[in-house]
Amino acid sequence: MDNSLSLVLILLATAVMVVVVCRILRLPVMLGYLAVGILIGPHAFGWIPDSPSTRHLGEFGVVFLMFSIGLEFSLTRLKAMHRTVFGLGGAQVLSTILLVMAAATLLGVDWRAGLALGGILAMSSTAIVSKMLVERAELNLPYGQQMMGVLLFQDLAVVPLLIIIPALASQPDNLHLTLGLAMFKATIVLLILLVFGQHVMRRWFHIVASQKSSELFTLNVLFITLGLAYLTELAGLSMALGAFVAGMLISETEYRYQVEEDIKPFRDVLLGLFFVTIGMMLNPASIVSNLGWIALALPLLILFKALLVAILARIFEGEWSVALRSGIGLAQAGEFGFVLLTLTDGAHLLQGETMQITLATMLLSMVTAPFLIQYGEAISRRFSDEWTNRALQMHQIAIKSMSSTGHVILCGYGRSGQKLASILEDEELRFIALDLDSRRVREAAAGNKSVVYGDAAKREVLMAAGLMRARVLVVTYKDKHSTLAILRHVKELRPDLPVVVRTNDDTNLELLKNAGAAEVVAEVLEGSVMLASQALLLAGVPLNRVIRHVQENRARRYAMFNGYINNSQNSGIEISDDMQPRFLNVMLKADSFAVGKRLRDSELDTLNVEVKALRRYNVHGAQPSEDMVLRSEDVLVLLGLPEALLDAEIRLHKGGL
Repeated sequence: MDNSLSLVLILLATAVMVVVVCRILRLPVMLGYLAVGILIGPHAFGWIPDSPSTRHLGEFGVVFLMFSIGLEFSLTRLKAMHRTVFGLGGAQVLSTILLVMAAATLLGVDWRAGLALGGILAMSSTAIVSKMLVERAELNLPYGQQMMGVLLFQDLAVVPLLIIIPALASQPDNLHLTLGLAMFKATIVLLILLVFGQHVMRRWFHIVASQKSSELFTLNVLFITLGLAYLTELAGLSMALGAFVAGMLISETEYRYQVEEDIKPFRDVLLGLFFVTIGMMLNPASIVSNLGWIALALPLLILFKALLVAILARIFEGEWSVALRSGIGLAQAGEFGFVLLTLTDGAHLLQGETMQITLATMLLSMVTAPFLIQYGEAISRRFSDEWTNRALQMHQIAIKSMSSTGHVILCGYGRSGQKLASILEDEELRFIALDLDSRRVREAAAGNKSVVYGDAAKREVLMAAGLMRARVLVVTYKDKHSTLAILRHVKELRPDLPVVVRTNDDTNLELLKNAGAAEVVAEVLEGSVMLASQALLLAGVPLNRVIRHVQENRARRYAMFNGYINNSQNSGIEISDDMQPRFLNVMLKADSFAVGKRLRDSELDTLNVEVKALRRYNVHGAQPSEDMVLRSEDVLVLLGLPEALLDAEIRLHKGGL
């Protein structure tokens, strides 16, 4: 007991320290678990033995990983991306397996080992690639969609490989019979579970959920996952296959998201243990003795996968620069490759030295993956006509914006962008929207909307969209890095242009305002105001008081509403649009009359014009002090009637009046 406890403590302590280092260095946590396995395994410090019981415990990590993949499996998503998934993804996996088998045969290696090795090397890292694409806001770009489509097929391809690889361990004379029997059993089991299991699963979850016990619900999820894994193992198949089916069955029920949340702690802990056991397989001494082979295999693997994916993507999708980005992003090995590698090791298909070289090459390729994805654009430029494609893209955007002056630039045409565009159309204001979802752009173009494909975070795209002629720019999506890039370009090229930014909460409020945002709309705060208003209405508070609360909260939150809402509400007189106050942004130039003078000296109050805000680099204040000395490139936000605003602008620049 004491020995077991000490081993657990060693495992936990080492894992915590290494994972903390990975978080600090922004490396995938999976690499930290692999490092732990190498350090405490039998080939290094030897603190934990490489015993069957340890590996069996690690298999539960694979079970929960496959369960999560099954849970995320969506027939709708698969149908929407069917060309990329089954076309490009299927070609990538099949081509990799066939080419590796051919190379293995030429080197005198058994074709069964070549098949297993081809399946292992065909996999790429879903965890690393998806994480990098999300962080870089590239998930909806063409190459991002290609990568995710290929990764989705790889996830599906694991299922037959889980059946085929263990069967390859049988005698050559019985191989066809063994493979046929395994596939037959898998087909029968899958048909029974998928045809009859769906109805039973839904009804059973209704019964469990009606008990309103979170402990019972979690126990039921564990029972279903491990129970189906056990059934498929009894049928002579892998536990991972049963877990995948369990996830698929639950994904079609309304309990999917709750199950996903409940299973996450078990999945992460056990998956970490699985990668620890993978690290324990690596022998540092063997790496040193085979360093030359590993140094040769690593670039060969990366170049082989990158070129293969790029060529296939070029054939299926048609654009060479996008194809190169996809190839570079998928050039590494993947976590499912380790799953298949353990099966291959159990089937004794690879020799000891070959296993060590393969394992080390896979690990190193995953270490290089974040850097390859980060610099993928620069690499692809050297070997593609991306500059020509980008020039064509800029030309198309410029054609759309050429006739527009005083228009609104929308960065993003998702749900928020579409709603804003509808309101702008109601007010007969022209706009041009930039979006990176090609499907969304095509649909908008079919509806005769002014939406074009382009990355709003790029300087040349904003210029082509008519930045110098625009009236206002709105960032409708929630990506801090992209938004800061847009604000930086606007500050450099058009500092007087007001920029409205959408964000999730007020965490980065000051950062965005200091970067030049005229206003930041936080969804959480807006949601809380509307939530409070509905609660007050249902609590019996009079409607006029509820409306006043909403207006007062927004007046405090958005400086330009301050003072105006109450005045307009108290007047009670309906007046025409021409007599309604409006805002005007005035940027002072070096030769403007007001530069070097105090704000009070402009005497804008005599024109019935109010200064609502002043935007200055690193300064963003509402209702600035009248003693503030104005500088060149200050942007004054004025509120008043149209004619008065025109007079105020003349006074600020030329004096008089």
